[in-house]
Formats: sequence, structure tokens, C-alpha cells
Amino acid sequence: MITARQSRAARALLGWTQETLADRARIALTALKRLESANGLDVYETTRDEVRRALEAAGIVFLSTDKGQGVLLVDDRGNKPNSSDAAR
Repeated sequence: MITARQSRAARALLGWTQETLADRARIALTALKRLESANGLDVYETTRDEVRRALEAAGIVFLSTDKGQGVLLVDDRGNKPNSSDAAR
């Protein structure tokens, strides 16, 4: 289950506003604001799923361990530094 903190962190990594995410997830802005609120409990599971799918489509990976939750932005553009870039 995506948490309020994960949603906010993922948006920050992507540089997205709440409006952008709501549009991409095809949900109401008020629903996203509820999800990202301090408690984030009063949200339909389908809303959480749509937000998760939109963020994953943009390259976000959700992390969850016994020590906590987080997000990772995967760069799949193939921009890996080569040896000449590393020397600079």
C-alpha cells in the first residue's frame, strides 16, 4: 500500500505537482490531497492503486522493509557514465 510520504517523495523525485500526478493517475485532485494528508487513511484503495500505477509508469519503485518505506527513481534511459565521464 502506498503511503502519503511515499507519494510526496515520489512526486518530489519526478518534479511533479499534485495537479500533474492527479492528471496522470486520472483521479480528482481532492482525492490525491486526501491521500497525501497527514493521516492519508480516508482514501479508496482504487485511488491508491491508480496513484501507484502512474508513479511506477514514470519510473518510481516503491520500497518497503522492516525498517521503513521509501521510493527510488529508476533511470531507464540508459545514461550510464562511461570511463571518460568518471575521470572528469
